[in-house]
Amino acid sequence: MTEHRDGSVPILANKHYAEESAFQPGNLLREARRQKGLAVREVPAICVLDPDGDLVRRLRRNGRATADRDWACYHSELDRFVEGDVEFGIVGCVVGASYAVLVAEQLFAAGCRLLISMTSSGQLQPIRPPPYFILIERALRDEGTSYHYLPSSEFSQADAGVLAKLEGAFDGLREPVLSGATWTTDAPFRETERAIAAMTARGLLAVEMEAAALYAFAQACG
Repeated sequence: MTEHRDGSVPILANKHYAEESAFQPGNLLREARRQKGLAVREVPAICVLDPDGDLVRRLRRNGRATADRDWACYHSELDRFVEGDVEFGIVGCVVGASYAVLVAEQLFAAGCRLLISMTSSGQLQPIRPPPYFILIERALRDEGTSYHYLPSSEFSQADAGVLAKLEGAFDGLREPVLSGATWTTDAPFRETERAIAAMTARGLLAVEMEAAALYAFAQACG
């Protein structure tokens, strides 16, 4: 990677974390609504990112999901569904760090208050046979998006208060929920044997493509 004159690499240069972005998600949604003739409608307070698309496809197949025709994002589709007495929004096939945060920014600008990302991942530690879930406590920042939100560090951290509230929440589920750290990468087809061995040796449980960026976005934007 080419270095700048000050010795920094481009992805770490000219990052002014205290400054507001000149390009705001709310402005993009406003102009999209204007161009498409859409109504202003808030998304549900709880939304789900479904990078694999399996959840939203099943909800649609079972007649439980309704397309939100007023979702103004140029790059995604939002469905709504109800579980119990709670309405959720869900966006399918949001694969990769940059796309996940692009959509997350717009969801929060449109009324989301809690965002959950559920995706498949590659197993690094042979803890147990799949299926099982991992509640990601921290994610190694081997992608690019997080560095636009937070200064350089090894990991993005989940909010400690959120983790505390989840203590015991998954007890009794059919599939176990483990907790630990993962490796977030932008390039799944560049996971070399030596890179995998290094991440495994560090005790990382799995490799995925979104968590480090989403956690950095959450920390930076509060």
